[in-house]
Amino acid sequence: MRSGDDTYTLYRQGVELLEDGSFGEATVPLAEVARRAPEKSSVREALGRAYFRNRQFAEAAAEFEAVVESHPVNDYAHFCLGRALSLTGERERARHHLALASNLRPERRDYRIYRDRLRRAS
Repeated sequence: MRSGDDTYTLYRQGVELLEDGSFGEATVPLAEVARRAPEKSSVREALGRAYFRNRQFAEAAAEFEAVVESHPVNDYAHFCLGRALSLTGERERARHHLALASNLRPERRDYRIYRDRLRRAS
């Protein structure tokens, strides 16, 4: 088996675990794939989602930040980064990313709800 095939198999395994609700277990193969291919935003996003759902908010924020750095108009990554930052207590940074997500996709009601909720909390 080629290394690329093995990496893809690990990615699929991680995504399946994530979809099945095994968030902690999903972080293991996804973290390995992210180590092998740190430039792959789909991998970093999936790993961020697994960390977030496993309540590892700082780790999730780091993954979503990597996605935002390489894809600054990714509204979903900004939204997830904002959510993770808000749960680590970094409210000012969270507000920034939630506002960006809302501005990038103004039709997304969920983005506006979290943005406005965080505004009111300050």
